Amino acid sequence: MASVLLTAVAGCASLQEPAPADLPTGTVPTAWQAPAPAGEPARVAATSPWQDFADPALAVLVAQALAQGTDVAAAQARLRQARAARDLSAAGLRPSVGGSASARSSWVEGARRSESWQAGMDASWEVDLWGGGQAGVRAAEATLQASALSLAQTRLVVAAEVAATLIDLRTAQARQAIAARNLASQQQTLQIVQWRAEAGLVTALDVAQARTAVDQTRAQLPALGASAQQALHALAVLTGQPPAALQATLGAPASPVVQPLAATTPALAVPAEVLRRRPDVQAAERQLAAAAARVDQADAARLPSLNLGGSIGLSALSLGALGPGAGVASLLASVNLPVLDFGRVQAQVRQQEAARDEAATAYRATVLGALQDVEDSLVALGATGAQLQAQQAAATSAREAATLADQRYRSGLVDFATVLQSQRTQLSAEDAVAATRGTLATAQVRLIKALGGGWSPDAPQDSEPLAAR
Repeated sequence: MASVLLTAVAGCASLQEPAPADLPTGTVPTAWQAPAPAGEPARVAATSPWQDFADPALAVLVAQALAQGTDVAAAQARLRQARAARDLSAAGLRPSVGGSASARSSWVEGARRSESWQAGMDASWEVDLWGGGQAGVRAAEATLQASALSLAQTRLVVAAEVAATLIDLRTAQARQAIAARNLASQQQTLQIVQWRAEAGLVTALDVAQARTAVDQTRAQLPALGASAQQALHALAVLTGQPPAALQATLGAPASPVVQPLAATTPALAVPAEVLRRRPDVQAAERQLAAAAARVDQADAARLPSLNLGGSIGLSALSLGALGPGAGVASLLASVNLPVLDFGRVQAQVRQQEAARDEAATAYRATVLGALQDVEDSLVALGATGAQLQAQQAAATSAREAATLADQRYRSGLVDFATVLQSQRTQLSAEDAVAATRGTLATAQVRLIKALGGGWSPDAPQDSEPLAAR
């Protein structure tokens, strides 16, 4: 009996993975509207693009976040759930076999009157006549693949968030250093003004104006320090460790502070290729494949089902009598056909069809969102790069003007208001350069994330294919 069931199941347990869906028609353009970013293109498609940034701490922090972060751990748990659900669905295609043994004795007035001994095995199997069971397994397998891709997307999001947060930290530190450097310069100017006032060369108004400039610059330092501390705390949460533990990785800020700009720009492929590199797009496609398989599964429930069952065993009145001559066997086959269910099965089919349509819409929305991410990142990168060049030129001019104004003031050729204005312009220009440099680095991170962040559809997806089991 068992051999019959196993032979039959071998013919129906061949599982096919759902074929990948095509990209939505009329949605994917042939080229990008925004121009490709200027600069040296990436030499190779690096598996860890974060190593390209001018901060050795970034790659270390990303590795810590992927190993210890709570978001990644939760995505890994969801993947294990999907794998168990896939295995459970696949097990439903195979027969269930059980064994049993029993012994019974009856006693009357202290004397044994009768006994019976039984041992055997029973098996049952619902034959997958119309492929509904295989469709259920295909749905579970596609869901598992989507969970693995969602894990890859979570890792990409976490890595990009770590990079953006470290950029915020370094930007705050750079702006803090600029403010401190300008504060020291303004304090020197204040000292000179006080000496000139004591000599009767200037009035108390110049002293008050110089002291006001010093106090205004000093007032910026606490806010910038708070921003740096908040970025540090965010990094601690992302990497799953207390803030104090990050100090060894981050180290003391360099002088001047190095803001982590990428040395190369990511290679920009055509839109269709970029979409194939994004795990979120591939995950949405797998969800659509799972929804389509569930429609097939629900549709198969409208047709008759065949159940096979049987048992083999031994039965005797004594333990010694159990043997080949005491064998018993039975075989049962039953057919079930929905006759009157008041539209229940049809409603289930319509429900799954609506779920499939929803998954198709979600897939198209994910593709459109991915295209927008890339276009927005390209626009931001180009505009911020041009802005940074102009601001760097302005900062250079502002430093030269501040130096000339200070020299002329000491020579008595200009009043102190000119010095104050030039110092304020210099501080504003240098601060703007640091802020825009941080914005440019963040735009680089967003472009890397929009392009898939080094993930490849050929990379391992932390899922075990059913065929390998």
